[in-house]
Amino acid sequence: MLRNHGTKVGAVAAITAAAIGCLGMSAQADVTLSSVISDNMVLQQQMPVRIFGKADSGEKVTVTLQGQNLTAMPDASGKWAVMLKPLKAGGPYTLKAAGKNTIELKNILVGEVWVCSGQSNMEFALRSAYEGEKAIANSANPNIRIFLVNKARSDQPLNDVKATWKECGPGTVDGSSAVAYYFARDLQKERNVPIGLIETYWGGTPAESWTREDVLASNSTLKPIIDEYGPARARYDRAVADYPATVERAKAAGRPVPGRPNLWRYSELYNAMIAPLTPYTVRGFLWYQGESNAGKADQYRRLMPALINNWRQDWGNKEAPFLLVQLAPYMALSPEPQDTPWAHLREAQLYTTQILPKVGMAVITDVGTAGDIHPKHKEPVGQRLALLARSIAYGEKIVANGPIYRSMSVRGGKAALRFGSVGTGLKALALEEEGVSVPAGKLVGFTIAGKDGKFYNAEAVIEGKDTVVVFSPQVSEPTMVRYGWANYPIVNLWNSDNLPASPFRTDAPK
Repeated sequence: MLRNHGTKVGAVAAITAAAIGCLGMSAQADVTLSSVISDNMVLQQQMPVRIFGKADSGEKVTVTLQGQNLTAMPDASGKWAVMLKPLKAGGPYTLKAAGKNTIELKNILVGEVWVCSGQSNMEFALRSAYEGEKAIANSANPNIRIFLVNKARSDQPLNDVKATWKECGPGTVDGSSAVAYYFARDLQKERNVPIGLIETYWGGTPAESWTREDVLASNSTLKPIIDEYGPARARYDRAVADYPATVERAKAAGRPVPGRPNLWRYSELYNAMIAPLTPYTVRGFLWYQGESNAGKADQYRRLMPALINNWRQDWGNKEAPFLLVQLAPYMALSPEPQDTPWAHLREAQLYTTQILPKVGMAVITDVGTAGDIHPKHKEPVGQRLALLARSIAYGEKIVANGPIYRSMSVRGGKAALRFGSVGTGLKALALEEEGVSVPAGKLVGFTIAGKDGKFYNAEAVIEGKDTVVVFSPQVSEPTMVRYGWANYPIVNLWNSDNLPASPFRTDAPK
């Protein structure tokens, strides 16, 4: 049943959904296709491709594309599917699906298909991004197609979504994801094949809403998410009932009027906005999310790998590339060492890349805004995701990550940190950010501690190609070093390929 947190509205939505379902049953004499199988779509190259829809049980359906003719018989529920043999990039092509009626889809391309999901920073529209209007004006490209999924919630997995494929251009791309657009623009240029973006996101959403219920239920660390929903829903219902009075009290006291209460149920976005897409063949996934889970980093260390394995299983590809974006700097700067929720969440994101194959992470420590959780500089984010795709998905021999911490040794009262992914070497970039000015060559962002666990701001210098030496007169026997360990880290360690190092700590849990 479709769900809505309102009472009367929810009842109307349920009745409407049931009515639509009845209409659909009466119309099953006609062959129908899933909404993602439509004009202007991009089909995944070099992999078996599923074409699927509904028809009368017992009605033979024939699908024709690029010389392939395949037939299917719907099951008892009317669902049918055929699996096309791997296709070569190109187009435009025409696809036909015929039974008692014939559907002809036009302007179809074959190339690379990526699912783009997450919360508001993935949803952040190109028109709102830094220099977005310029990008929109230059966006016309028939070899990029966008399928923007309408927002929906459901307590049970749905069979379809509402959306249509559209060619990329000023009239279609302005309201779609800035990060996804810049990713597609760069990837299409480098790979010279069509790119399809399936955009399915919703601002403010936690990762558990995008994860299948049984995946959460079967994990002892994640099951409390389900167990805690009942009490949370009761509190939410009370807050909704009290909201008009809350507004009046705020007005009477001269306080700002609070926003309406909201509650995200576990799995509801997976059911409505992911599950219906899983039969569609894709290359991989882009994910920009984490802000809504920042207070539960320990749980996120289990939740994010569970979500990735969940999606990979449902799409039938256990190593489908999954490229995520690390949280940007946010909130007030601190001159003293911090131990903050956002630092721990970034670590959980980094941890995910270390325990699962073909998971990459775009580090964006250089594009944050202290007073805005939605930084406007989205082009570097999309560019770095495209680099990761070229390396992880397509096997190009390029440097796609910034410096990655490998090991620490102590000598003469100083900590020597070794890094991988340095290209031809490490460097300290000049930095001018949030009122802080740092000249090129001077490393910042490191803190150091001894056995007492008290951290101090540290000096750091690059030594050789891959080593940073960290020290402080206040710590004679260092045992731990942290880098960028703050809500808003001021950091400037990069590699020769102009990619920033991820925040980390040498005392990270295993």
